[in-house]
Amino acid sequence: MRKFIEKLVEGGLLISGSVTSLTILLIVFFLFKEATGLFNSPAVEEGYVLAVNQENPVRHLSPEKIMDIFDSEITNWNEVGGMDKEILIFRLSDLTHYYDEEELGDEFQYVPEKISELVANEPGIIAFFPHQYLADDFRGTVISGDRITLWDFFGGTKWYPTSTPSPIFGLIPLLLGTLLVSIGAIALSLPFGMAVTIYMAEIANVRVRNLLKPVIELLAGIPSVVYGFFGLVVIVPLIQKVLNLPVGETAFAGSVVLAIMALPTIITVAEDSMRTTPRAMKEASLALGATQWQTIYKVIIPYSISGITSAVVLGIGRAIGETMAVLMVTGNAAVIPTSFFEPVRTIPATIAAELGEAPAGGAHYQALFLLGAVLFLITMLLSIYVEYMSSKRKI
Repeated sequence: MRKFIEKLVEGGLLISGSVTSLTILLIVFFLFKEATGLFNSPAVEEGYVLAVNQENPVRHLSPEKIMDIFDSEITNWNEVGGMDKEILIFRLSDLTHYYDEEELGDEFQYVPEKISELVANEPGIIAFFPHQYLADDFRGTVISGDRITLWDFFGGTKWYPTSTPSPIFGLIPLLLGTLLVSIGAIALSLPFGMAVTIYMAEIANVRVRNLLKPVIELLAGIPSVVYGFFGLVVIVPLIQKVLNLPVGETAFAGSVVLAIMALPTIITVAEDSMRTTPRAMKEASLALGATQWQTIYKVIIPYSISGITSAVVLGIGRAIGETMAVLMVTGNAAVIPTSFFEPVRTIPATIAAELGEAPAGGAHYQALFLLGAVLFLITMLLSIYVEYMSSKRKI
């Protein structure tokens, strides 16, 4: 009977582990399946056409150049490798400037013909109109057949997912914002975390340690939105006032909030690692004449360095993956940051802010899944590094 129960428990654990592993694999598969669909999406807004005159040598425009043209940042075709001709922007709503209602037809049946005629007669034109108005004998050149490329996403320096006529999905500003906030958080939390760790592990008496440890572990259970409110009400105005900044919602504010959130993880893991140092090693060091601080620096920290490194990397993982607190205090500006004291936007904050508004299955939706895939790869690499460092024991 006992063996039967043991076999039953083993079978249950095997099934539970298999289901869990399969679920994780299916989630990862779904994530990457949705993400890779972005590169099958047209560079121009779906259902629309971007066309130029047949004499125009330009046959390809990146999403960023298209946006600059329609924002009048680029005004001559020679700026994008074309002829020396001023760019004429045409949208469907502009058609009545060239033709009256009678010429367009009572039911707008002549619109495709008139758009084709206008594109043929204007050498510098770039026309953006719905695909349904593309004539069968169109007398221009359609340049909207390109797809979003890997370089458009991974090398893009702008994030304008709702831009028309061409949405822009550039990873760089979001990735740099994420790394800037995370590195700042670790730079702030590591010294304080290690100081508290050393105090709790080697200096504090049993009574103080038993009091501090549950309090620190309790901090890890506070919801991130509470940290976000605290940062928004206290830290952001304080930073703005002390540093005399135009706004307090900056990468530095996000780093401070994330540093506070990462402290419990760093302290708990590092302290547990330092307390595993064999008592014989510490006593041997003290017996040889080393002071308590020399023992900590020369013996305990080197012995537990793998655990301390794991604590730091886990803290980084917490900072990189945080959403709500960062969303509330960093300003949400999807631009390439030049300092800690500017608004930024992180990858998790972007996903949280935009996923609810992105049409399911569209390019914006797929781009957000691709951001999730990038975040998954970053955290996976960090986890692999943690496992590698945890397996090492330096004595």
